[in-house]
Amino acid sequence: MQNLARIRRQCLLLVIAFALVLPVVTVFSAWLPGIGNDADAFAIVREMFATVLPGYLQTTVALGLMVAVGAALVGTVCAAVVTLFDFRGRKTFEWLLLLPLAMPAYVTAYAYTDFLQFSGPLQSGLRTSFGLEGRLLPEIRSLGGAVLVFVVALYPYVYLLARTALSERAAHLMEAARLLGAPMGRRIRTVALPMARPAVVAGVALVVMETLADFGVVSYFGIQTFTTGIYKAWLSMENRTAAAQLATMLLVLVLVVLQMELRAQRRMRFVTSGVGRASSAEAQPQKLTGMRSALAWLVCGLPVLLGFVAPVLFMLRPLAADWSVIPFDRFLQWAGNSIRFGAITAVLAVAIALLAAFSARRSRDWFTRALVALVSLGYAVPGAVIVVGLLLPVGWVQQWAPQWGFPAWITATAAGIVWAYLVRFTAIALQSLQSGYTRIPSSLDESARMLGTGSLGLLTRVHWPLLRRSAFTAALLVFVDVMKELPATMVLRPFNSDTLAVVAYQLARDERLGEAALPSLALVLVGLVPVVLLIRTIRTEKRG
Repeated sequence: MQNLARIRRQCLLLVIAFALVLPVVTVFSAWLPGIGNDADAFAIVREMFATVLPGYLQTTVALGLMVAVGAALVGTVCAAVVTLFDFRGRKTFEWLLLLPLAMPAYVTAYAYTDFLQFSGPLQSGLRTSFGLEGRLLPEIRSLGGAVLVFVVALYPYVYLLARTALSERAAHLMEAARLLGAPMGRRIRTVALPMARPAVVAGVALVVMETLADFGVVSYFGIQTFTTGIYKAWLSMENRTAAAQLATMLLVLVLVVLQMELRAQRRMRFVTSGVGRASSAEAQPQKLTGMRSALAWLVCGLPVLLGFVAPVLFMLRPLAADWSVIPFDRFLQWAGNSIRFGAITAVLAVAIALLAAFSARRSRDWFTRALVALVSLGYAVPGAVIVVGLLLPVGWVQQWAPQWGFPAWITATAAGIVWAYLVRFTAIALQSLQSGYTRIPSSLDESARMLGTGSLGLLTRVHWPLLRRSAFTAALLVFVDVMKELPATMVLRPFNSDTLAVVAYQLARDERLGEAALPSLALVLVGLVPVVLLIRTIRTEKRG
């Protein structure tokens, strides 16, 4: 009976894993001749290599490298300041530095553009006050402007991991170096930074993956990266083969960065072993006063100001100036669509993640582990790649069997967009539930088995009551990510089902930034929820 239940779970998990991996695998078929491709596909590829592709690659790599350096610098410095030094307001800055996580990068881009552009209030005010003419500030819609937006929006990934590494792994070694007479500068260079390096690399990898997957900022700023090239090839040039081949190149770049992140995670685990947390309590941060304390305030306050406070104030300005331009009547409809897609995806993602986590708990064979790994594969795949991977087979089916209703079912209903969401965000739910399972001792499973409890009873009567909190957290994280998702939503949403993210992008693209402020602020408000949960978790761990 147990073997039969295990086989049923594996079969169901196999079907789900196939559905979630299909969009990723399908993209690579664009390089195979005769599989629904255009007759002149390879001629188009050669033309792309000779014209636009080198520019896409150069811009994408340059953007990723500059954002990686900026985020690493800001995140590491802020983590070192709040961890290694003590000053007035330090505990407040520990959680304030996480607030930019609530700001989608494209919302930050809209806010800065509205305030800093040629016709914005800053340059207009300067020209009026000082009698100046022409442009007074560099163009924000540029590669440098995109780097600034990404750095202030994404540095918390580096900050969070570096802060954990410094507080848990380097503190007692810093104290030992102090007792040996090493000055603070040498302690930071020779002890703190080497110990935090794997965490910084892991955080930078996450930042680069988010940058490569972005569509809102680069499209709004007119920067030609692989992501914008994919949509241009698909929607403007109407060539799905070119779009798919660009998607494979972007996916290869992402996989390279993902491998770097996995290696950094393994090094973090290696560094953790043998470094006790209890001893770190003996190390006390160095007290700062006077100008040094003011400098610490500047270092920690500037990223918060640029990444959260200023964008929120910039978006509140048009709301306060003229409420009549705000489309309140349609806002509820946009919010309702976002909530509907988010709720459906969150429930399905938690259900799939619960099945995968339970299967991994009950069956530790290689086949089950492989299926669980496939289910979690999509978290690193950009939304643009998932869109192409879903629409390619839809186009093939429509060509081979136009009488079938499958293509319309995918493109004209919520099925397609929910499918895309599940490919990308199921891994988030799975990670949360697997974390919850680590707190459930295996002895409970053995006790339930000795009492005659089957697999279904074990899941519903033993595991689920202990996993409710993890499941709620997983659903909340998936819900928020769906609310903020832009690339897949723009292409796959059903007719007359605009979401807050799509409307904010469209209004900003049409230079109606005042109208875009309300949906943008709503996204920020929703994004604050997981940040608050993260702050509470950090405080609980510190007290523990």
